[in-house]
Amino acid sequence: MEQRSTPATSVAIIGAGLGGLVLARILHLQGVAATIYEADASPHARTQGGLLDIHEADGQAALAAAGLTDAFRAIIHRGGEAMRVLDPHGAVLLEQGDDGTGGRPEVPRGELRRILIGSLPEGAIRWSCKLASIAPLGDGQHQLKFADGSIVVSELLVGADGAWSRVRSLLTDATPAYLGVSFIETWLHDVDARHPAAAAAAGGGALFAPAPGRGIFAHREPAGVLHAYVGLTRPPDWFAAIDFGDAAAARARIAAEFDGWSPALTALITDADTPPVLRPLHALPTGLSWPRTPGVTLIGDAAHLAPPAGEGANLALQDGAELAATIAANPGDAEAALASYEAAMFPRAEAASADAHRILALCLDDRAPAGLVEFFASAFAGGADGPGGSAHPPRPGDAA
Repeated sequence: MEQRSTPATSVAIIGAGLGGLVLARILHLQGVAATIYEADASPHARTQGGLLDIHEADGQAALAAAGLTDAFRAIIHRGGEAMRVLDPHGAVLLEQGDDGTGGRPEVPRGELRRILIGSLPEGAIRWSCKLASIAPLGDGQHQLKFADGSIVVSELLVGADGAWSRVRSLLTDATPAYLGVSFIETWLHDVDARHPAAAAAAGGGALFAPAPGRGIFAHREPAGVLHAYVGLTRPPDWFAAIDFGDAAAARARIAAEFDGWSPALTALITDADTPPVLRPLHALPTGLSWPRTPGVTLIGDAAHLAPPAGEGANLALQDGAELAATIAANPGDAEAALASYEAAMFPRAEAASADAHRILALCLDDRAPAGLVEFFASAFAGGADGPGGSAHPPRPGDAA
């Protein structure tokens, strides 16, 4: 294939996820040249998961720095902050409504991504650019080769390329490890008419039905949708023995692990309107850091992949906003910008990762659901987020 070269770019961002997009948006507002290189062919190439709860201190602050607060508020899913914890028989153990003052409004991930993409100038994202190789050139520059034959030389390279980041290998040998837990994703549509028992069990917001080694977690989304993740603590070989290409057989095998549970809960498995999708959970080591490496850094899951606990998207947005701020504050000195960003990011990510591991354990350890009920009860009583700081139990939007 003929190789095609393009001029050097000030900031090359690999990946058009939320973190990379908000980074590019704020850099654009600051007059700093940046280009995102995304492997997907278009913004619509993949589904973008479910709802995200965007927190005031990090995610919302990042969107405010990007000048997108009004656009963000326009896509809030009203009532989405409501939640309830059920036991396996469907009895409500704890419930909290949504009066609009919780500080964690829910928005559809796809809609938030659409807003961020639309905020960038034409040509800021190069679609169908799958990274093939990276070669350091010295002085902080890197040569990026893409599968289409194009070549770019970056002055500052940002890996925003998610859990299985290619850029990460420039900085560390660390790779994500399986956590011993997998989620099985399911969707139910037009639930009030077609799946009334499951709809009633879920209520208007998030549903948590945890037990030792297993759990059913779901969230009501706009347009009568229930988006569920069925969690099981099992080794990879256990899931490998299930033929997920046979949707009916896979549903039956997963549902068998919930024998005796309320039919209103198991309907989220057996009555799903889409084939079940396996989502193994992986994480990078808590406290991961790396020596300052000229011209390159990471944001979001590429830097600190952790269990889904409500912080992943928020941390990615905060990473992008803070990196943009340090770049703008250090014109012509990329190393000072990256050092400042990483000095703040490493401890923040370590604390969030530790919280996320604790919260996942609360949902699936031997005390479940008691530990989760205690967590929420403490949060509601204190008017804060309870034990674990800003962490939140596993939820569909986080894992997608």
